[in-house]
Amino acid sequence: MNTALVIVDMQEVLMPLIWRGEELAGRIASLARRARESGVPVVALQQIGPSGSMFDPESSGAQLAARLDLQPTDVVVRKTATDGFYGTNLAALLLERDVDTVVLTGVATDYCVDATARSSLSHGLDVVLVGDGHAPAADGDPDAGLSAEQIIDRHNRILSTAVHPGGEVSVRPAAEVEAAWTTS
Repeated sequence: MNTALVIVDMQEVLMPLIWRGEELAGRIASLARRARESGVPVVALQQIGPSGSMFDPESSGAQLAARLDLQPTDVVVRKTATDGFYGTNLAALLLERDVDTVVLTGVATDYCVDATARSSLSHGLDVVLVGDGHAPAADGDPDAGLSAEQIIDRHNRILSTAVHPGGEVSVRPAAEVEAAWTTS
C-alpha cells in the first residue's frame, strides 16, 4: 500500500468556525509529522476563491493553518471546488508518486472531505478516513437537527459502507494510523 496524507482545507479562516478546530489541527499536525518520518507524502488542499471573498488567496485567513507546521517537502494544491480533484493536479500528483491509498483528514466533513473521499474512489484510490481527523461546522447542521458529533459519526458510517468499484473506504482513528506508520 502506497499512501499519501491528504489534508483538506485546514485554513486560518475556518479554524474558529469548525468543531474543535485547534484540537483537530493538532491531531492532523501529529499525523503529518509521523507521515513525513515514515516517508509518506503530505498533501494539503487549499480552498481558494475570488478576490474579496472568504477564500481570497491574498488574505491571511485563506492561508493554511500555521498549527499544521507544513514543511517545504509538503505539497499544496489549490482548489476551487469541494472536490479536491476537480480542476486540480491532485490525481496526477498522486499517480506520479504511485499512491494507491489516501489517508484523508480536514474540513468540512459534510462538504469537502465527503466530496474528496468520493472522488478518490472514482479515481481508483482506496481511502483511509481518519475517523477523528475531520470536522464540520462547530454548530453542526442546525437545519437538519444534527450536532457536529452526529455529522462526524454519520459520515464515518456512510463513507465506510460506500459501494464503489474504484476503491474502498475504511475508517481508522488517528492513533491507529500513526501506529501503522511507526511500524512500517
